[in-house]
Amino acid sequence: MPENAIISDESLSYGRGFYPHTFAAPAHDWLDLAGGAIGDGLPVATGAAIAGKGARRVISLQADGSAMYSLQSLWIKAREKQPCTKIIISNRKYQILIREYGNVGATPGKTAMDMLDLSNPDLNWVNLANGMGVEAAVATNLDELCDLMRSSFTKPTLS
Repeated sequence: MPENAIISDESLSYGRGFYPHTFAAPAHDWLDLAGGAIGDGLPVATGAAIAGKGARRVISLQADGSAMYSLQSLWIKAREKQPCTKIIISNRKYQILIREYGNVGATPGKTAMDMLDLSNPDLNWVNLANGMGVEAAVATNLDELCDLMRSSFTKPTLS
């Protein structure tokens, strides 16, 4: 990651372990979800990009379900030409809400699980981003992700 990057992390279901792996990374700030709500990761990244005045790269780690709460942040990113790399981690479900059933001791039925499924139809994040004016691509493995991230760090409007 670039020096002085700002990380906006709302990747709870899959990203809980990301932060400790940045111990040897260049100096950066980490903005984490405080809890109690979902959907603030993309707007937090937008605010961080505004606060960084274009001089700091923002990296947004975002799960697909919670990204659906604030999709319009992609349009703002394009409109304001923010130096923000947005990574949508797609598990094709509202995983955090599924976990909450377990936290309260509930067993969801088929109807409840169907309502938390984002794969019927699959969300096409490349098309969603492109429709908002944001360049986007899919990585299917870590090498592709690293290549896309490296490329994005050189382009102020690539996500």
